[in-house]
Amino acid sequence: MVTALITGATAGLGAAFSRRLARDQHDLILVARDAGRLDQVAGEIIAEHGVRVETLPADLSTEEGCAAAAARLADDERPVDVLINNAGVGLGDSFLDSPVEEGLRLTRLNVLAVQRLAHAALTRMVRRGRGDVINVSSVSGFTPGMRDSTYSASKAWVTAFSESLHAHTAGTGVRVMALCPGFVHTEFHERAGLSVSGVPDWLWTEADDVVRDALRAMRRGKAVCVPGRQYKALVVVARHAPRGVLRRVAVKVASRTK
Repeated sequence: MVTALITGATAGLGAAFSRRLARDQHDLILVARDAGRLDQVAGEIIAEHGVRVETLPADLSTEEGCAAAAARLADDERPVDVLINNAGVGLGDSFLDSPVEEGLRLTRLNVLAVQRLAHAALTRMVRRGRGDVINVSSVSGFTPGMRDSTYSASKAWVTAFSESLHAHTAGTGVRVMALCPGFVHTEFHERAGLSVSGVPDWLWTEADDVVRDALRAMRRGKAVCVPGRQYKALVVVARHAPRGVLRRVAVKVASRTK
């Protein structure tokens, strides 16, 4: 039986990955901060799909939480075949208006935890000659931060990191991919205190659709998956437009949200 470890597993894309992988008869290791919610989600998945589910309460923005998840990935007696590095956070205010500790917590979770868990997983996967890692990034990483500079920068790092790992693990039997969604109907924006009332309907996607596209892209050996035709087009523009133009757009958008 294939075993998948999913971070941020109780809400949003993490919950959608958990449901889909359980439906595909993967055993699961669910990682999140809220132990009560973990137990609830695990019970629902076991009842519906009959797979084995472990729960690991851990705050990955802390040394203790990150170490616990890394130790589980490093357990050769109970190997993990799939890692979904999904846990992440945004800032409700701009970089200058947010307490510095909030920005540092974002970096620890969005960047350092991704790096540490990927290393713990990949060193074992490469040795076994099999395994998949999906690092959840964002289309915001392709542009200068419109408002939350720290978040956009963290996701740019995740995408570049994943593309590099994809190249370095080629031919090993291990696949690494960055998943770069746009706006998804999840709890993410509400939890971060971000207003999305002005986002047009055509920019929204559904979590289950994003997960479906991600797993399909992984099977095809893609390095980067951008779900949704609208976001594929936006990323093409962002990748080819002069950086100066993108910066000017970012300044205009930021000025309208102050």
